[in-house]
Amino acid sequence: MPIFILVSVFIVLESRGGVFYRQLRIGQYQKGFRLLKFRTMHQRTTQGLSITIGNNDARITKIGKVLRKYKIDELPQLWNVLLGEMSFVGPRPEVPRYVEMYNAEQLEVLSVKPGITDYASIKYRNENELLAKANNPEQFYIDEVMPAKLRLNMFYVKNQSFLLDIKLIVKTVVFIFVKS
Repeated sequence: MPIFILVSVFIVLESRGGVFYRQLRIGQYQKGFRLLKFRTMHQRTTQGLSITIGNNDARITKIGKVLRKYKIDELPQLWNVLLGEMSFVGPRPEVPRYVEMYNAEQLEVLSVKPGITDYASIKYRNENELLAKANNPEQFYIDEVMPAKLRLNMFYVKNQSFLLDIKLIVKTVVFIFVKS
């Protein structure tokens, strides 16, 4: 709770708008839910992309950069876990626009609860930097990144176990605190 209060104060002091950001995501069985995060972008942004491009994306606030780097912006998703919409480990939930592009096999990732972390979150932890190097970041995401993440997610769905979940949680913590 102290972390939530401290982060909330920093967000409010830096920019106008609420503390939290809610976005429609698609979860288990293709059911929509509102994903909760700490707000890391300015309240009104002109760029309508669902992806973030580079660490210097003008939409991201100064505190937002720090929150994103250490994945602190994800902490409010514990509420989504408590509501039963998410799990600690599982494929990251995607926005409807991109889920509409999934083929029949890829839709299999929606047979499990989405999670706060997964293989794709670890492998693509610096996704925004990868996208910043692309000529057309959104098309690169659709053609290259999203299919690769979905392959990792399908591997998880086919091999999920308690031991695998523990392994992914440990890997996530190591990448956030040791390799950041």
